[in-house]
Amino acid sequence: MRSARAAGQTALERRAEPWRIGIDDWFEDVEERRALFAALIGADPDGVALVPSTSYGLGTAAKNLTAKAWQRVIVIADDYPSNVYTWRAFSRLHGCEVHTVERVPGGTWTDAVLAAIDERTAIVAVPNVHWTDGSLLDLVMIGEAARTVSARLVIDASQSVGAMPLDLSAVRPDFLVAVGYKWLLGPFGLGYLFVAPEHREGSPLEENWIAREGAEDFARLTDYTDAYQAGSRRFDVGERTFFEVTPVANAALRQLAEWTVDSVAATLGKITGRIESGARTLGVDVEGTAGRGPHMLGLRLPDATRAAAGEHFKKAGVSVGVRPGTVRISPHVYTTDEDVDRLLDALADLVA
Repeated sequence: MRSARAAGQTALERRAEPWRIGIDDWFEDVEERRALFAALIGADPDGVALVPSTSYGLGTAAKNLTAKAWQRVIVIADDYPSNVYTWRAFSRLHGCEVHTVERVPGGTWTDAVLAAIDERTAIVAVPNVHWTDGSLLDLVMIGEAARTVSARLVIDASQSVGAMPLDLSAVRPDFLVAVGYKWLLGPFGLGYLFVAPEHREGSPLEENWIAREGAEDFARLTDYTDAYQAGSRRFDVGERTFFEVTPVANAALRQLAEWTVDSVAATLGKITGRIESGARTLGVDVEGTAGRGPHMLGLRLPDATRAAAGEHFKKAGVSVGVRPGTVRISPHVYTTDEDVDRLLDALADLVA
């Protein structure tokens, strides 16, 4: 956004004169970012760690969970690779199984996951929506089912936080990770990890100075301590301050707070609804209509057509994501009626 770009320019100018940076600057913008994200998901700031990526957040969750050899970690088919790779490594470490859930034709991912949860389940690691087409998972139902068998719930919300509401108190995840560069409209490298209270005394992936108690007193940094800062700050990545881009993330989060996630979701639902209607008129099957997020949808096309779709749409001035099995459409609030017309015209040419 323009406001975020302006904040980034100001941040770069400050960074170019490092003598202007004081001790408070190492902490104030960072804590604002933590608080802004916490408010967005309905969490307390102490529950949020600042991480650089999905894989870092998932790796932190995996380090602080365990499973017995006879147990399973549930993931869904064709999930985003970082989630799959994390739990494959976890299963090798603990000798347990990664159980990949397939969705039956006409069924929902929620039904598939619920059917797989049993006494063998140690961890349920799922997204809020499938990254390829926006198909929705009911995290409240899945969370309730996981808790009945004492399983842990890990959510990759990178594809949904900022674009659709999340009732954290109802979902009750053990860990929830979100990148900042997608629906949070921020820069790369600045993501978020929510940690439930019972895990906040756990082990971080790394040991860095700024996560330690008393780090604000630079004159005493060699008074080494094993005590961490409060809450989930022990899980923060090193060099979390990111002087050049933290103000960019903060500007974006402030704008989302002003818009409200509910309003963003309502706006995007109208846009994707129009796209869905137009695609169906053209005879194109839309994946995820049995239940999808308001912000994205997937077009089901023959393999040969899908393979050509990316270049075809690019030539028409339309940006889409060719994903496994679908062409993903993910507009935002800047998408205009003219943009949708151009998309549907290009789709009509593609399937003619």
